[in-house]
Amino acid sequence: MTERSVLHDTFVIERAYPASPSRVFAAFASREAKDAWGDTGDIAEAEPSTGPVEFDFRVGGHERFGNVYQGVSYTYDALYYDIVPGQRLVYSYEMYADGVRFSVSLATIEFVETDDGTTLTWTEQGAYLDGVDGPDAPRLRQGGTSEMLDGLAKYLA
Repeated sequence: MTERSVLHDTFVIERAYPASPSRVFAAFASREAKDAWGDTGDIAEAEPSTGPVEFDFRVGGHERFGNVYQGVSYTYDALYYDIVPGQRLVYSYEMYADGVRFSVSLATIEFVETDDGTTLTWTEQGAYLDGVDGPDAPRLRQGGTSEMLDGLAKYLA
């Protein structure tokens, strides 16, 4: 019998960008934009997956993609719950490794106008399942998200 466990974690990342909330939000709203800034390097090294690819940016829409990295097939499957242009995104996503779900997360991204541009606040609540990524799973997810947001800064520059 397989040992079952769940590790819960929440992290918050806040970033300032010298761009309007509508411009920062737009970077999340198209597949081309997300592809340009969302790759943290490991995706570029991965092979494309043969699974479904979808980007349906609307409430009730899905974002799906996969790749093969170091012989493991990874899948990302997200569902958008709330989209307020220029202000907020709320979505959940599941991650799979070789068809086995290893995490389920709820992400809320807020865009607030400032004198210098936009403050983005990313809050993520995760359930990391069955120790697949080990006890460092939350720290690894936060690190990967932080790297993506670094890519967003470069994209917006």
